[in-house]
Amino acid sequence: MSAGALVALVIVLVVIAVAATVAGTMILRRAALRRRFGPEYDRLAQEVGARRATAELAERRRRVEELDLRPLTAEKRAGYGREWTALQERFVDSPAHTAKAAAALVTAVAADCGYSIGDEDQFLTDLSVYHAPRLAEYRRARETTGRTAAATEDLRQALLGYRAMFLDLLWAPDNAVDRPAGSADAAPDGTTTAADATASRTSGAPSGTSDQTVPQPAQKG
Repeated sequence: MSAGALVALVIVLVVIAVAATVAGTMILRRAALRRRFGPEYDRLAQEVGARRATAELAERRRRVEELDLRPLTAEKRAGYGREWTALQERFVDSPAHTAKAAAALVTAVAADCGYSIGDEDQFLTDLSVYHAPRLAEYRRARETTGRTAAATEDLRQALLGYRAMFLDLLWAPDNAVDRPAGSADAAPDGTTTAADATASRTSGAPSGTSDQTVPQPAQKG
């Protein structure tokens, strides 16, 4: 083999090695983002493509890390827990009003944790960084309460969605926990979490996230 051919072969092998390294790095990065953001990564990747989704989520993380996020005090947690319990008890008599009140309470808790709530779209993207497991149901809840005339069962499901985000915000140890989607403290399947159990014992917030936590309105007629 001539010297020129050998040099060309070496160059080709180097290019292949660099390309493989870059591809491997991208695969690992996307896998890490999928673990962290769960369904939010899949949703965004479907909308804008995997490459842009990866860049977008990395930018979200950088932005949120610059926010002054802080844990709630025990007193505030207890107070918010009592507010939620009182609010939930009103659902049977006033489903629509209760769902809207739940939305406002979640927003208040998020603001108290240090999130910027002025821009709704930005607020949702910021939540995706540390509260991704609850974001899909929270989005659905907001869509439901935004409708002019939502069915009572839809409002009940919305209240459950608000409750899931409420507890996730309330009991995040420092509101900046690097936990993957579906972790034990933020189970996305609606089962009782460690945070739920602690909330029940400490603040009076109802435990679990099953349908039984919101009372069914009495059937008329």
